[in-house]
Amino acid sequence: MRALEIGEGAGLDALKVVERPDPTPGHGEVLLRMRAVSLNYRDLITLQFSAGRQPPVTPFSDGCGIVEAVGEGVTRVAVGDRVATMFFERWNSGRPTPESQASALGGGGRAAGAERVVLHEDGVSKVPDHLSDHQVSTLPCAALTAWRALFEDARLEPGDAVVLQGTGGVSVFGLQFAKAAGYRTVITSSSDEKLERARAMGADHLVNYKTTPAWSAVVREATGHVGADFVMEVGGAGTLAESLKAIRIGGHIAVIGVLSGFEPPLPLASMIGTSARLQGVSVGSRAMFEAMSRALELHRIEPVVDKVFAWTDARAAFAAMQAGEHFGKIVLDFG
Repeated sequence: MRALEIGEGAGLDALKVVERPDPTPGHGEVLLRMRAVSLNYRDLITLQFSAGRQPPVTPFSDGCGIVEAVGEGVTRVAVGDRVATMFFERWNSGRPTPESQASALGGGGRAAGAERVVLHEDGVSKVPDHLSDHQVSTLPCAALTAWRALFEDARLEPGDAVVLQGTGGVSVFGLQFAKAAGYRTVITSSSDEKLERARAMGADHLVNYKTTPAWSAVVREATGHVGADFVMEVGGAGTLAESLKAIRIGGHIAVIGVLSGFEPPLPLASMIGTSARLQGVSVGSRAMFEAMSRALELHRIEPVVDKVFAWTDARAAFAAMQAGEHFGKIVLDFG
């Protein structure tokens, strides 16, 4: 079989297709024939920082596959089932633990970026029938992160105001989930074209953060100067200060991404003055994924897949991500 591998070199040039022996499932394991994987910003960071590591790293956590074989003792799935890979292979439910967090795919251990993949049966989940293979592949990280932030960690009610930063995968899923739950939405972007796409999906308020760097003022005005109940913070160093200006007293900021840097200054006066809750979000458990899947099926929500590349053309897909060309998700197809 063939697999993707981050070998010698730097950046995109380090990614290559290699030949490997076909894997075989052991006790409690399943063999997947991969149909699609989707890109996350984490994969781009992995590509940039794993070049030359020994042994070489196979990227990607998020995929859709068909169960091709099962090992002894497997009961959760059967041959022929269509499943999604779980971001954390060993986080079934409850609170995260060091062991569950260490089981993340695509960071140096098991990964989804190959024609055939072996995972423990706990590390896969059946998926809604109305979704395509491409759409299923977008769910394990981006969708689940947005779901957990909005519905597992925050305590929101219909009519509450939520701010969604940017138009990447997590924020677009956040928009879809927020509309289904009856929340008011404010979405930011540097592109007026992408903002219009968000408006067509039901966004209530739009703000271009390039032309309006102090976008918290727009949020304040849109909420009657009370502030947002929730901010999906994906920017990091470049946006946290504005998020704290935009949040209401006692609001919730879900700290998810670091698109504009890893080490933001901490405006302690704003944090104390707003009594805002800042909570880091690292994807979620399989139980959360299954709850999300039920909601996707009930509301017939379809993930936004913006660009599709052949999996052997992964370099071009990463280049598109680096350029910020996408709205929603970028997917690799295994044919």
